[in-house]
Amino acid sequence: MNRRILGALIIVYSIVAFSCQPKSEYQKLVDKELSRNIRLDSLFLGISFDMPKKEFFAHCWELNNQRVLVNGAGELSIKYDPSDYFKHPTNMSFYPKYVNDRIVTMPVEFQYKNWALWNEEASVEVLIEDVQKVFLEWYGGNDFTEIVNKDETLRVWVKVDGNRQIRLYKKNVSTVRVEISDLTELNRLKEQAA
Repeated sequence: MNRRILGALIIVYSIVAFSCQPKSEYQKLVDKELSRNIRLDSLFLGISFDMPKKEFFAHCWELNNQRVLVNGAGELSIKYDPSDYFKHPTNMSFYPKYVNDRIVTMPVEFQYKNWALWNEEASVEVLIEDVQKVFLEWYGGNDFTEIVNKDETLRVWVKVDGNRQIRLYKKNVSTVRVEISDLTELNRLKEQAA
């Protein structure tokens, strides 16, 4: 058999085999939610997906003047105190990621203020449950689904409602990281890159 024909058959077989693989439960959830064509752009504190960078800065400046927000340090440089929603006093830090000067993803980190290695009531495991409860209160909709990798070294909890995906995981012994993303925009960016 000609090498070209054999090469073409291998490529065609690979494409067919790959496309016939069953979708994960997560991918089925994402596909179902995106097919609903529901846009949920609200994040928190009047901030939303697609908010222009200038508008975000002006909005945060106003919230800072009202003493709702303060400057933080590091990558997530805006701090908010959402303690009224949590079991223990809590710090929340955030700062958006932009595409074309518009918000597409909002990374957020939570930490109990009374966290200590010996304080089991303020452990990161308790905080994970607390963040899930608070986000269900803030956003409603679907529950969180736990996703574990094959060797069980990484656990991520995912909630998808329409275009809004919320992923949360343990960043370190004291911190829960949350990423709220606009799946419609992220899929559009993937298609452009392909």
